[in-house]
Amino acid sequence: MAFEKIEKYDEKTTAEISARVREILALLGEDPEREGLLKTPERVAKSLQFLTQGYGQNGQQIIQSAIFDEKYQQMVLVKDIELYSMCEHHMLPFIGKCHVAYIPNGKITGLSKIARVVETYARRLQVQERLTVQIRDCIVDALHPLGVAVVIEAMHTCMSLRGVQKSNAITTTSAFSGIFLSSARTRNEFLNLIKQ
Repeated sequence: MAFEKIEKYDEKTTAEISARVREILALLGEDPEREGLLKTPERVAKSLQFLTQGYGQNGQQIIQSAIFDEKYQQMVLVKDIELYSMCEHHMLPFIGKCHVAYIPNGKITGLSKIARVVETYARRLQVQERLTVQIRDCIVDALHPLGVAVVIEAMHTCMSLRGVQKSNAITTTSAFSGIFLSSARTRNEFLNLIKQ
């Protein structure tokens, strides 16, 4: 099953979320019947469905839809993959980039599939630490490569818009497997490549 962005929304889910958003608007002191807010509940409902569409996707199936036999055993790196996710603690966005590398062990996948895997796991309520590991584990389980490396750098709006209000703070997480764990040389090559 390939990754496809939501084009149509489930009417029942949209209606149920919309009703609750109307209640939230009223609880916040707003008038849900005000002209500017009349369509807001439906917009929010559709937005939430879009932002969490990853629940309906399977990362392994995405990779397995484009696996090819190849004897190449050097690093394959897809870097600066745009990442948009939502913090599960405050349901506020975190935005950044993801760098993914793997060393094939007889099998490769289409390059776009790597970006689609990132998108699949990002489009769920997340913490950055779990997201990093899920991307790594998906590639490990689908391709059985010699190693996988994932680094995510992101700005969390739950830290910049509220709480400590530190707008320049960037969080970096990493997850490695196989040769990226056992070989400092391979890991350093990856880290140097993503800095360029």
